[in-house]
Amino acid sequence: MRIADLAGRRVALWGWGHEGRAAYHALRARLPGQPLTLFCHPEEVADAAALGDPLLVPDHAATGERLAAFEVVVKSPGISPYRPEAAFAAEQGTRFLGGTALWMAERADADGSIANALCVTGTKGKSTTTALLAHLLRAAGLRTALAGNIGLPLLELLGAQADAWAIELSSYQTRDVAASGARPQVAIVTNLHPEHLDWHGSETRYIADKLALVTQAQPRIAVLNAADPRLATLALPDSEIRWYGDARGWHLRGDALYRGEVLVMDTTRLPLPGRHNRSNLCAVLTALEAFGLDAAALAPQAAAFQPLPHRLQPLGERDGRLYVNDSISTTPMATLAALEVYAGRPVAVLVGGHDRGLPWEEFATAMRVRAPRAVVTMGQNGPRIHALLAPVAAQAGFALGAASDLADAMAQARAALPTGGVVLLSPGAPSFDAYPSYVARGRHFAQLAGFDPDAISGIQGLGVA
Repeated sequence: MRIADLAGRRVALWGWGHEGRAAYHALRARLPGQPLTLFCHPEEVADAAALGDPLLVPDHAATGERLAAFEVVVKSPGISPYRPEAAFAAEQGTRFLGGTALWMAERADADGSIANALCVTGTKGKSTTTALLAHLLRAAGLRTALAGNIGLPLLELLGAQADAWAIELSSYQTRDVAASGARPQVAIVTNLHPEHLDWHGSETRYIADKLALVTQAQPRIAVLNAADPRLATLALPDSEIRWYGDARGWHLRGDALYRGEVLVMDTTRLPLPGRHNRSNLCAVLTALEAFGLDAAALAPQAAAFQPLPHRLQPLGERDGRLYVNDSISTTPMATLAALEVYAGRPVAVLVGGHDRGLPWEEFATAMRVRAPRAVVTMGQNGPRIHALLAPVAAQAGFALGAASDLADAMAQARAALPTGGVVLLSPGAPSFDAYPSYVARGRHFAQLAGFDPDAISGIQGLGVA
């Protein structure tokens, strides 16, 4: 469904965050006379009313009955379509769309294809993969857009032109691509691990929603990680599959980057901390080849990549200790990957946050054999993690603390570390118990450590360049 198809229909917006505002401005630009109802939080009503748009009616009563009064609801990604009120309205015939679906429909050719769209998803690594993809596309001389879940809604670039679009998609947005009827040229899936279970309702649904980018949107070429057990068995009859992560394509042998049996280069000096981040490079190089570029010639350009903030981001040293901001970490698996990067140094890791019910048993098992110097739990699920780790700590001999907040956690971490140690914020959980976003959490960590939050937060390269 294109934006023009909304003309004359009963249309509502649901959500007034970054994506919601982008959807409003896009609809208003194309449909200036379209009446719109906005469902938002009560505290956002005044902000929306301040626009002075007489055809925009802010309303915070997003009940199933109220939503069902509309033919189309343009929903922000953070609002789950599986919520009872959304499910009720859908049963009554209301169609829910996201900004990604609208953008895709606007860009699709007559046969539904978007020849210059390269979409990226996965539980972990999708932001770095998308940004690195944009970096190397630009190194190839292509005018490239970097947008999507990484921090710039696609609808903010509705009228922009680019040779290539590097688009990050969260599991909240992947079904939008299929719903749009569009078919991207390339789709990358980095890995699959349980996450966002509160939004999706179950691990099974999360995996199905995430994979909708390749199972339903039917990209021309799907770039899949052969090292991921779920992806390795995936069959896609309507897409060509290009594998990475094993000897069939781009892969790592230790720190060496290979294309099949051909050694391409050493990766130890690349600004991609951790083996998992260098695996993202393999995904990007595979996608570049799928897009028709010489990936081997472009691979050395990864040395000039600007790492993203809040992702294993070394902030600097204070009082002989290195502070590392990995606030983007929202799964226990991500925390384990972060610990692996600093395995050679004494580390105190800060874990815990909003409790989505993810299991921490695998993390606890890993702590029996490769524990850091100290683990400090915090946040809503902190007590649950602490209870799970307590018997392990007694056996493995690492310090285990429970903190009331981030400042307390950092104080306990410092006390547990010698000079030369690492204070690692890698929570393995979302921030919503105490912060509006992982960015806010990372900024507070930097501030508490004595660094300028503004100096560590910007993502370079967003938009078209």
